[in-house]
Amino acid sequence: MSQSEGNLLSRLLQRRVGWMLVRNTVVSTGVFLLGLALLWLLVEQGGMDEVIAAGIGFVTANTMHYALGRKWIFRGTDRALASGYAIFLVNGGIGLVVTMALYAALLRWTPLDYLVARVIVSVFAGLVMFVLNAVWNFRRV
Repeated sequence: MSQSEGNLLSRLLQRRVGWMLVRNTVVSTGVFLLGLALLWLLVEQGGMDEVIAAGIGFVTANTMHYALGRKWIFRGTDRALASGYAIFLVNGGIGLVVTMALYAALLRWTPLDYLVARVIVSVFAGLVMFVLNAVWNFRRV
């Protein structure tokens, strides 16, 4: 392990970063549930196409997550609002790639139920996105 990797690992293992991860988990769970509720509302009550509604729910949930990230999870960031949001969406795309790759692998090479596999994958993808946002975007680690 290089010195910079060791330095990053030691920075990530600080108690302060642990509390950021706890706050991130609370926000992630909350916005995911709100996104699902919005999806249901748009499809069941609004008669909207499921794919379009899923896109609206995704963007809404990610926008809320970004706003709460700036104010509560990664307090004190000096990243500009617009560039931070753009980077947050890029990190979300990386998270989507990680999610899809790990999910496909678990479904193909394990006997796990698809819902159990999805929960397991969300933990790993969520950690990847947390680290990317903490280090690269909000620069709080």
